[in-house]
Amino acid sequence: MSKKITLADTAAVDKLVREPLFFERNRVFRNYIGGEGLRTLMNDPAGDNSFPEEWLASKVKAINPVYFGERDGVSVAEGTDIFLDDLIAARPEEMLGGIEYDCLVKYLDSAIRLPVQVHPTPEFSEKNFGSRYGKTEAWLVLAKRSEDACLYFGFKDRIDLDTLKAYADRSLEERDVLTELINPVKVEVGDVYLIRAGLIHAIGAGCTILEVQEPTDFTIQIENWCGESRVTEQEKYLGLPRDLAMSVFDFDKFGESAVEQCKIAPKTISCDEKVKVEELIGKADTPCFGEMRYTLSGGSVTLQSGPSVFAVVDGGGVLSGEGYSRTLKKGDYWFMPHAARGKFAVSGALTLIECLPSKR
Repeated sequence: MSKKITLADTAAVDKLVREPLFFERNRVFRNYIGGEGLRTLMNDPAGDNSFPEEWLASKVKAINPVYFGERDGVSVAEGTDIFLDDLIAARPEEMLGGIEYDCLVKYLDSAIRLPVQVHPTPEFSEKNFGSRYGKTEAWLVLAKRSEDACLYFGFKDRIDLDTLKAYADRSLEERDVLTELINPVKVEVGDVYLIRAGLIHAIGAGCTILEVQEPTDFTIQIENWCGESRVTEQEKYLGLPRDLAMSVFDFDKFGESAVEQCKIAPKTISCDEKVKVEELIGKADTPCFGEMRYTLSGGSVTLQSGPSVFAVVDGGGVLSGEGYSRTLKKGDYWFMPHAARGKFAVSGALTLIECLPSKR
């Protein structure tokens, strides 16, 4: 067995930070069951389990009740023992070029409805978690298991905190009672939704999603159950007093307008017979991150951004540069260092998603 590269291997690391950076697999433990959708996406073994998410080019440590590795959630460069956050700290100029890498990208697949939840704003996170980031996120629907697959977001009607607390208490005996309060939205493959901090939401059963978000794992989840698992008070409120944690909910986001604010229409930037370029999430939608989609039909596109994350969500092709060539298949993903921007191109028949940090 060949020795794995470490940060002490200067020549190897010099090469690593100037090329597209691929990773060891990074399935992450969650308190819900899923993952069967990653079989089709990434050729994973069939079946659902407690590792329903793949974190892509992640420097974020997961918040879990139990841990399964040295740094759950943080990606390790392919063929190395080097964590992405350590590589960035050791080689900041080549990796980032002065741009902060402040997004987290995931593939996730739900076999059950996830708990009704909310994410904090940056201001709340700064005050209560010592972080500059909240957790605004965007969902791109990649697949669904049934025609009835849905997402939930926004209160159906205006309510207050006391009403929400009462429903959360009822969920101990009435496990789905909280869904009475929020809007169910049937989804189609290709739908794009932006879930801003403060918005009540949940992912329904049978959805495979690419998610890009602010770089935290802060979730306030107020139900007593996640499937057959009892949710602990720590998992619900992240160690905060209940009323303080639940103050994150934005009670002004309700009704049809809450749904309309979430649905994002892709904007076509350019289109010809071989390459279509679309903006999925732009600066007008949120300052937190960006997302682009490239649909190639035998065409080619030079990858101009870095730092950024790229994910092949359909089809296949080739990633190439001077002295470099790698075959791409559905599910593949990589981090593009700042030093590599504009030096590599993707060609073939595929759909490529580009996820960008806030400063781009």
